[in-house]
Amino acid sequence: MEKRKEMQLALQMVSGYGAEFNAWRMPGTDPAAYTNMDSYVERAKLAEKGKFQMIFIADTPALDVDLGPQTPSYPMDPMLALMAVARETKHIGLVATLSTTFNYPYNIARQFKALDVISHGRVGWNAVTTSKPAAAANFGKQVANRKERYEMANESIQIVQALWGSWEEDAWTLDVEGGKFADMEKIQPINLQGQYYASRGPLPIPPSEQGQPVIFQAGGGDEGLELAVRYASGVYANPYDIESAREHRQALRQSAARFGRNPEDIKMYAGFMFSIGSTEEEGLERRRQLMSFNPEEIPSRVRYLGSMVGLPLSVNSVDIDQPLSADLLKKANANPMDPRSHRALELLKKGISIRDVLAHGVINYHPVVAGTPVQVADFLEEWFLAGACDGFSVVPDIAYDGVADFVEKVVPILQERGLFHKEYEGKTLRENMGVPYQYGRLKY
Repeated sequence: MEKRKEMQLALQMVSGYGAEFNAWRMPGTDPAAYTNMDSYVERAKLAEKGKFQMIFIADTPALDVDLGPQTPSYPMDPMLALMAVARETKHIGLVATLSTTFNYPYNIARQFKALDVISHGRVGWNAVTTSKPAAAANFGKQVANRKERYEMANESIQIVQALWGSWEEDAWTLDVEGGKFADMEKIQPINLQGQYYASRGPLPIPPSEQGQPVIFQAGGGDEGLELAVRYASGVYANPYDIESAREHRQALRQSAARFGRNPEDIKMYAGFMFSIGSTEEEGLERRRQLMSFNPEEIPSRVRYLGSMVGLPLSVNSVDIDQPLSADLLKKANANPMDPRSHRALELLKKGISIRDVLAHGVINYHPVVAGTPVQVADFLEEWFLAGACDGFSVVPDIAYDGVADFVEKVVPILQERGLFHKEYEGKTLRENMGVPYQYGRLKY
């Protein structure tokens, strides 16, 4: 009997506090978690206890938020954060974002392969282009156009993979009696020259237990799709509804054939946020409390909600602690350009207050479930069984207790339903993702 397919889980680490920028003010949270690597290690160990396939750290090399009221979006340095976690964990994968636009391929190859060897084959690189002017300014540059950024990404990944494979798999002889540390005939330069990047090589690092780091991709459009199907084994996506998620995944799988790749070798992870309570009301109350820390944000949120349903809403025109009036509901329509708008209109029609509609996360950049562990598990099951994704990149509202709640209350439900594994399949990230061993560049 064929084993039932199971979802995969990645824990998105953010900056140490959780998905919501106001989480640093919640009771029980360490306000200084941003610089406390022990907090990252603690969350990663909890995720490992819950058999998560990986932790994931997004990154942009720029300060992109107002640090007056809120926390940074990313850790101080993703690679150093993963290094701290690597030494304190044994099984969980370690994935970080590093830009192909503002990093030399040699540096990328060296950092990720070294960490892969140190962690015994548990590392992945999320290769992304970077389009933020603030990031470009940090390197004394202007933002390149989209076409150029993806051309740079293609060159970067090819050079990185070649460098990873420049130390052949049996080059490390360690012949103590013969006095031969390595076979230099099997450690050769790559001598690659592109329009944007070049590298002589070789990279003086032997293979890890999984050969080399797993490549991930995050980014939409035709260019992002092609980058993913050329190189990636994992794709982080931000669909808001099942239909668009399924379309994205099907596009990846269908395009894989163009490069002779097995569609099963590319896993798509959908972003997902949650607030867990013993009741739905408790889950919502967590989000109400988070919203209350910055009341000045509420007017803009109400206006944005109005734009999603075609109404000129404002804190001056409506009571946000009351349901929308019947007259206004008759005029409301879901904005066809915003996939989140259907959920917003659905909640408004249920007769809950505007504040609670916002608390349900209808304007967040990932789908949100505020409710019980069963409600969270139901959402994940529905998407997974609909073929909308291979797994999820989950982000707790508040890290200090949200990770533990998910591991202790949601994971057992998924396991009981046969939707999530109970033990790690192997020792490496590739084994636990179910993707092939790779060393050097993919041959098409």
